[in-house]
Amino acid sequence: MGKVVVVGSINVDMVFTSDIRPKAGETVMGNTFQLVPGGKGANQAVAAAKLGAETYMVGCVGNDSNGDFSIKNLQEANVKTEAIEVVENVPTGVANIVVAEKDNSIIVIAGANFEVSKELIDKNIELIKSADMVLLQLEIPMEVVEYTLEICKNNNVKVMLNPAPGMVLSSTIIENASYITPNEHELKIIFGPSSDASEVLKKYPNKLIVTLGSKGAMYYDGNQIKTVPTYDVEVVDTTGAGDTFCGGLAAALVRGDSLEDAIKFANKAASMTVTKLGAQGGMPTLEELMGRA
Repeated sequence: MGKVVVVGSINVDMVFTSDIRPKAGETVMGNTFQLVPGGKGANQAVAAAKLGAETYMVGCVGNDSNGDFSIKNLQEANVKTEAIEVVENVPTGVANIVVAEKDNSIIVIAGANFEVSKELIDKNIELIKSADMVLLQLEIPMEVVEYTLEICKNNNVKVMLNPAPGMVLSSTIIENASYITPNEHELKIIFGPSSDASEVLKKYPNKLIVTLGSKGAMYYDGNQIKTVPTYDVEVVDTTGAGDTFCGGLAAALVRGDSLEDAIKFANKAASMTVTKLGAQGGMPTLEELMGRA
């Protein structure tokens, strides 16, 4: 069993559903409300743990009920939480999600996620150096992402960077990452709106893996561009599919799968996620995944 260390965000999603969206100054009656564990970091940690990796979470939550809820949820998914810091006077990160009129509106409050610091990385440096793979996203301060990548590069620790939410990356970040997993939209933010996926992929063989939603994922193996198809399933909810892909890819790579086999495994996991409601709740376990033809 390989070791995955996730350095990233921990949120609680507050999901409201309603038939109509309130206008400014208006109050409407809604239909349902749910508190759902989220945050790209926590989602990817849960996916990796469910799919067989020994998984640790490095991040921050507030000293509040949402923080307690988040830590308990991670522990129930077999994610080790000793490196999560509880901070005072800052709330746990939240996303307010209103689902109405066949669309959603989201307000994200980073909260404690922006308390993830270089000091927290230093405090957990031995854990990070012992990892077979460190998993990063962009919902924590960029300087911490850069610092973690530098430490991993200097200690020969592999890093997977999921560049979400999409933003321009420095050449140093791109160079220091072992794997980068943007979707098509994020690819154009990183490399420019007129960039051609095939040409960009050829510059980063076996490093850049572009996810294509229902079309699978593509990468350049040094000889040819390969598209690894996903599975044809009945889609219920696509929330968390990208996070499942990243967690699944990390879990497969640390156990020794080839990159192509790891992408196939990650695609399979993501395809199972979209058949159920919710991000973490829909993520399959290794047993569920292997039991599927």
